[in-house]
Amino acid sequence: MLLSLLIIIPFFSSFFSFFSYRLHKNLPRWIALLGIILTFLFLIQIFFQEKAHFFQTKYSPNWDCQLIVPWISRFGIEFNIAIDGFSIVMLIFSSLLSIIAVFCSWNEIKKNEGFFYFNFMLVFTGIIGIFISFDLFLFFCFWEIMLLPMYFLIVLWSDKDEKNKNFLAANKFFLYGQTSGLILLSSILLLVFSYYESTNILTFNYNLLLDKPINRYIEYIVMIGFFLAFAIKMPIVPFHGWLPDVHSQSISCGAVEIIGVLLKTAPYALLRYNLVLFPYSTEKFSLIAIFLGLLSIFYGSWLAFSQKNIKRLIAYSSISHMGLILIGIYSNNEIALQGVVVQILSNSLTTAALCILSGQLYKRFKTQNMNEMGGLWSRIYWIPGFSLFFSLANLGIPGTGNFIGEFLILSGLFQVLPFASILATMGIVFSSIYSLNIIQNIFYGPYKKNFSIFFVKKQELCIIIALIFMLVFLGLNPQKIIDISYNPIHNIQKEFNNSILKIRL
Repeated sequence: MLLSLLIIIPFFSSFFSFFSYRLHKNLPRWIALLGIILTFLFLIQIFFQEKAHFFQTKYSPNWDCQLIVPWISRFGIEFNIAIDGFSIVMLIFSSLLSIIAVFCSWNEIKKNEGFFYFNFMLVFTGIIGIFISFDLFLFFCFWEIMLLPMYFLIVLWSDKDEKNKNFLAANKFFLYGQTSGLILLSSILLLVFSYYESTNILTFNYNLLLDKPINRYIEYIVMIGFFLAFAIKMPIVPFHGWLPDVHSQSISCGAVEIIGVLLKTAPYALLRYNLVLFPYSTEKFSLIAIFLGLLSIFYGSWLAFSQKNIKRLIAYSSISHMGLILIGIYSNNEIALQGVVVQILSNSLTTAALCILSGQLYKRFKTQNMNEMGGLWSRIYWIPGFSLFFSLANLGIPGTGNFIGEFLILSGLFQVLPFASILATMGIVFSSIYSLNIIQNIFYGPYKKNFSIFFVKKQELCIIIALIFMLVFLGLNPQKIIDISYNPIHNIQKEFNNSILKIRL
């Protein structure tokens, strides 16, 4: 029952937020905040109830906590949700970042508050659903449910002076998302019907689909379909075209939800589905995936360096880091996979903080062009220091979670593909150039505009300090996250290797 509440609470909070606007314009944000906090509290309760199972070392075919309710039985579709150590880590961090996104929107959203929080909570519901779905049809439903509300969040609450650009960015997001969804649906149906042909059982159940391998040629086609669907959402070069436009047009809270939470559903899905459902094809495809990861690292870094728009710079930086996560996933090394988990969380925190800080600068200067800034170090309080910290964290300084994630991914990859690891390390050096470029262009040099000295508001200050605390916690005590996610990550890697050995025998 607790598991179902993780879906029920945010879903109904979206409708309550929408209708409560008629009673009072401030009610929607309070209902949305309460909905996310309640979801977070239930997650904590599940975590402590199942703590012994999250830390178990023995492989178990059952999930730590699972709920199965028949849904469309004629087609073998179930409302099948479950949770394990990997899911709980992603869920807790998604809830925390969504709370931060609501606080960011607190004074920023001044029109149609009810409809804004209706869409926001639907996106949050979709994200929660993706992390706990273990029926492929249900997973697809949650994958698609985020598309339309996210479109409205980009179109209706972005910069009102750039309506054409807002529509263009939103349309790009919708077209890329719809393409991703159609490819995913086609691949799921091909997988399910292939399983039906060999077993005469029509099912979308994740556990059952794991049991019996399908024809290798069909498996390769299905695997490519899953990979393309997730690579578009991640995004990986050359499927990245939507992110820079969407990010540059989104408001701060929307950017936090997109880059901090939404993008991280794709690497989760790659780990959960591609490695375990298609081990033979994934092994054959791994070198291509690692090449695409390296391409994303260098291409993202190069374009980030050449950007004058601060939000586009952050977007390309995120693409570069997604490349690093991709090569970690396809390295077939358990240390690298643990690094992927830490890197997903750390990158979410860093990019969310940079989005918030860039939003603060835009609020004061009404521009995202770094050439129109300069000399701000002594003219504003807190923001330069925080920007320097998160820029350095972005390139992976020791003491932050980014350093741990990058170290684990690169050292794990080095054991398998040393040359690829060296190339990826060189790519991280490039990231230091564009990270320091932000600081140089914005905070040093002559003043470009006359303005009075200002402080950051207490609310934004508390949010940034909370993000620093979480990032440093990940950097100093990553063992907690590794312990919680160890069992499912170990099982994913073990299942992957066992399946390959069976195929070779």
